Amino acid sequence: MGGAFLAAAVLARVGGRIGLPTIPLFILAGILLGPHTPGVVLLDDPHDLEMLSALGLVLLLFYLGLEFHLDDLKKGGRKMALAGGTYLALNVGAGLGFGFALGWGTSEALVLAGVLGISSSAIVTKVLVDLGRIGNPETRPILGIIVVEDVFLALYLAALQPILSGADSLGAAVLDGGKAFGFLLLLALMARFGTKLVGKLMNTEDDELLVISFLGVAVFVAGVSEWFGVADAIGAFMVGLMLGSTTSGPRILKLVHPLRDAFGAIFFFAFGLSINPGDLPSVLWPVLAAVAVTVLMNVFAGMATAKIYAFGPKATANVSTTLVARGEFALILATMAAGAGLDERLSPFIAGYVLLLAVLSPLAAGRSHWLARILPGGRTRNRETEKEAVPV
Repeated sequence: MGGAFLAAAVLARVGGRIGLPTIPLFILAGILLGPHTPGVVLLDDPHDLEMLSALGLVLLLFYLGLEFHLDDLKKGGRKMALAGGTYLALNVGAGLGFGFALGWGTSEALVLAGVLGISSSAIVTKVLVDLGRIGNPETRPILGIIVVEDVFLALYLAALQPILSGADSLGAAVLDGGKAFGFLLLLALMARFGTKLVGKLMNTEDDELLVISFLGVAVFVAGVSEWFGVADAIGAFMVGLMLGSTTSGPRILKLVHPLRDAFGAIFFFAFGLSINPGDLPSVLWPVLAAVAVTVLMNVFAGMATAKIYAFGPKATANVSTTLVARGEFALILATMAAGAGLDERLSPFIAGYVLLLAVLSPLAAGRSHWLARILPGGRTRNRETEKEAVPV
């Protein structure tokens, strides 16, 4: 554990001096010190960090929920659903088409639809925080799209599980999907109507008791969410949504910050441990093609979101580049595919695809103004800005 933290810290410090984001550096630390590369091996089994990694993801999404106020959901629900639905239609549809084009099989294509279609909540959250964009107007639609993706994720996993396991019971699939949706609905109702009660229960002037209380609630609900077939991350997000609207919300936001950073680093480090660089060359061209498809679909999705919210080129570029990242959900699908005995090329493909986008997304998001220049209206906006800047 100490080695993992120190390796992530050293690489992040070095990267910071040359302007690199921390996410790919944490992942690189995991690759270099994992069992698949020569030299020092901190952990022979990446699963040794599984619980701490899960805690990092829970805290990242819990923090996101604290920032995403309930009023934002109520005000922009229709636009959020439209933007999220458009994003999923473009990316999941492209992923399904790409999967069939590879010719690896129907089950493999269904897995790839999810891999290419759904963003990494953890990486998107970290990028927004690192770039100081939490308060930007385009951030609310970005977070809204993530919420819609997570709702879709719960239903998608429930439908995919019986297909991968070979089950032919439609009733079982419908039951699992209904259970997941029902629990999501319960969480939403609690977030909408239970805020005052939760606020009273959480209210305390003692920081120690407050930390123990909000950690207990966030982790417990995340665990229960998994039992109902809902991603643990969305359960933590809903708890953050509830607590962010209470009188203790600002204090919780401040107290969870260092915990989020520490265990978030372990999440990305553990992701790196699972990657075997030796498997990547065999799937290099499919990975590059998938990355190109994802980038293109995200630009289209960003333009569609901008049209819904009447954003300019700069905000459009921010939406397009921030949502490019793929991560934890793709790794879950890789594990499911391996357990189901699907094509052995899937695991290295997913690892290479996720790694490349984990590196590309923070870099692209930090330089989104380059994309803004070539989007419709971008050059015109730049000329207007230049004219305004000329002294009279």
